[in-house]
Amino acid sequence: MSLNIASPSNSLRDYKAINFSQKLSLFSEQWSQRVIAEMNDYQFKLAKLQGDFIWHDHADTDEVFIVLEGELRIDFRDGAVHLSAGEMFVIPKGVQHKPYAEKEAKVLLVEPRGVVNTGNEESDRTRQNDVWI
Repeated sequence: MSLNIASPSNSLRDYKAINFSQKLSLFSEQWSQRVIAEMNDYQFKLAKLQGDFIWHDHADTDEVFIVLEGELRIDFRDGAVHLSAGEMFVIPKGVQHKPYAEKEAKVLLVEPRGVVNTGNEESDRTRQNDVWI
């Protein structure tokens, strides 16, 4: 259900919830994040992950992984964190990491607009940024 109310400029604004399941049903490609919302300079991105990613870091920003479905392991050079549905982890800026999911995991990423999914590493896993669904 959406709610329309008058904005200060007398135009109508459509208030509508974002449904993760509905948005996830719109794409099947893995390791290719899709933007679903922005807040200030931060983007909320959905992604489907399976298999191994590459070692990379984000020199200038932290990165948040929130697991919606499935399980995700994030490897670090000195250990790993295991996440299940309903759990999240904040990767500090500059820390090398490599996500891995044995079976498909559906995740919500929160990071500043413009962050490349592979950091400064160029690979076949590097995807176009700022793709909205």
